[in-house]
Amino acid sequence: MMKQKVIQRFANLSAIGMFLILAMGALVTKADAGRGCGDEWPLCHGKFVPAHTISSFIEYSHRLVVGVVTLILIATFYLVFRYVKRADAKWFITGTIVMTLIQAVMGAMAVIWPQSSVVLALHFGLSLLAFAFSLLLALIFTPYGDYDGAGVVRGGFKALVWITAVYTYIVVYLGAFVRHTSSSGGCSGWPLCNGEVIPELSGATGIVFMHRIAALLLFFCILTLYIQAKKRYDATDKMVLGSKWALIFVLLQIISGAVVTWSMTNETAYLFTGMIHAMIIACLFGFLSYLCVLTLYYRKQT
Repeated sequence: MMKQKVIQRFANLSAIGMFLILAMGALVTKADAGRGCGDEWPLCHGKFVPAHTISSFIEYSHRLVVGVVTLILIATFYLVFRYVKRADAKWFITGTIVMTLIQAVMGAMAVIWPQSSVVLALHFGLSLLAFAFSLLLALIFTPYGDYDGAGVVRGGFKALVWITAVYTYIVVYLGAFVRHTSSSGGCSGWPLCNGEVIPELSGATGIVFMHRIAALLLFFCILTLYIQAKKRYDATDKMVLGSKWALIFVLLQIISGAVVTWSMTNETAYLFTGMIHAMIIACLFGFLSYLCVLTLYYRKQT
């Protein structure tokens, strides 16, 4: 029992740590602090503790948190493989570590060798996957991770869940691409873009408008998912609860996206709302990932 509690605490710390890394990574991008430590890694301007400029502090703090969380992940990895018999727990901690390592390597490469916005946008996507894996691991040690007596799932509903999750990842990538191309100012105002329903689709305006349309379609996908879950399962079923929270978070994501646009004239508010937007996206993707896992445990029904 004592070992179980220790493992659960480390799993929770891993999920919290990955969530913090994701939020701080979004802050680094929003504050344009990715070059805050120059072209050096792991040192920052040749020092372990750099000068306290804002950009170097933000970038170095992000690196420090990644280092601490990595140690927590290593300890969690050992505990899971040593004491936990569930195969899914081993898959989830392995996925977390693999995504974190790839993310760290890409981050170091981005500092030493500047990369395109297309590649840099993948950095946030990897952080999202790492957080999703860590969240799924933490849920194993809660009632939500108990899949005994799971219900049935039809092929059509299972496909809807997975398609929605994959499409969400694409929308997230588009959002990260908006940030890394500094295109956020392409659409002033919300819900209209530069005062138009359909603006001129070129440059930064086209990139932002494409992201907005993709986010709107995502809302309808998740709304459909929730409606279908309610039709097929009892109100207390994990499928319904997960779908409901996904719907709540996609609504919050749209609202926070509007707030980000409205706050662009205030630098501090813009940074803060941008972080909130990224954290909401992480929660949304986390719930959709949980639904994907549920479809693997529910019995298939034709």
